Amino acid sequence: MLKLKRSVIARIATITDWPLILIDLFTNEGVVGRSYLEPYTVKAMKYLVPALHDLGDMLKGRELAPVELYELARKSLHFVGYQGLSMIAVSGLDLAAWDARAKAANVPLCVFLGGSVGPVRAYNSNGLWLKEPRAVAAESIELRDEGGFTGLKLRLGRDRLRDDLATIEAVRNAVGNDTALMIDFNQGLNLADALQRCHAIDDLGLTWIEEPIVYDNFDGFAQLAAELKTPIQIGENFYGPRDVHTALQKKACDFLMPDFMRIGGVTGWLRAAAIAGAAGIPVSTHLYPEVAAHVMRVTETAHWLEWQDWADPILLKPYDIKDGLLHIPNVPGVGLEWNEDAITANAARL
Repeated sequence: MLKLKRSVIARIATITDWPLILIDLFTNEGVVGRSYLEPYTVKAMKYLVPALHDLGDMLKGRELAPVELYELARKSLHFVGYQGLSMIAVSGLDLAAWDARAKAANVPLCVFLGGSVGPVRAYNSNGLWLKEPRAVAAESIELRDEGGFTGLKLRLGRDRLRDDLATIEAVRNAVGNDTALMIDFNQGLNLADALQRCHAIDDLGLTWIEEPIVYDNFDGFAQLAAELKTPIQIGENFYGPRDVHTALQKKACDFLMPDFMRIGGVTGWLRAAAIAGAAGIPVSTHLYPEVAAHVMRVTETAHWLEWQDWADPILLKPYDIKDGLLHIPNVPGVGLEWNEDAITANAARL
């Protein structure tokens, strides 16, 4: 459990502490694949940790073939459904399996997937929550300058529309017109409010409007996408690649942003990105910036990487950010190594 430097203050929740599940996948050859999950609440860990142990026991002795392990794990949960906590557990396993497979080949994951080591464009998503406009504007300068970012994510959904508008204006005045501003409502509006608020900000030059309504209301998103000039961004709550297919069939969005613990890890991402690529839909990432950087190097319609450093305290060597670019280290796998001292210190907070 990590203490967040900047607390999450959204319309639907306030979060001050950030739970992490660290996964080590041991192979008979001595290679260890590593990944982590960010399940938002401590309560979810009580279900996910036993599920991960069960998957490990079930797959013991199997060949290190990530796609096959993904299918075996997913199908083993057929009777309780493919979505929700089931998919999150499978995703954690899949992320670790791909790390181990690339390590066994002694190449970075992006190289193993057919790409090359290089930088990935990122925006800073570490703050700009629902605080008063002046405080958000001051923080926007901090966030822009801490990594030379050219894009920032700003959360909206205050009680009064005029307060949201005042915040956008304050941030724009602070960082200038050359900084891309992404807007996220965190599913906090009903469709009627979303229509009013999204139309009110539609001419402000925003990069996208993200999840104004509950994530699975595809018909509502289709109406918003059809009416607005500003692109609609959804996808962080999609469970598996089929949700991407359904959303595109419904014309529910202009951009997609899968989350690794819900989309199905690297295997699910590759399948989802292929669907989006065939449709020409730009794809951004959600959380998990380390593995995100690797898959973005092989994603046809790669757009923006979401930079959040919330897991950095437990990483021995966090990734470097410079000039708004996340730089992939030239090491085997994803390059995750645990900071054991920090883990021991933070484990006491659970």
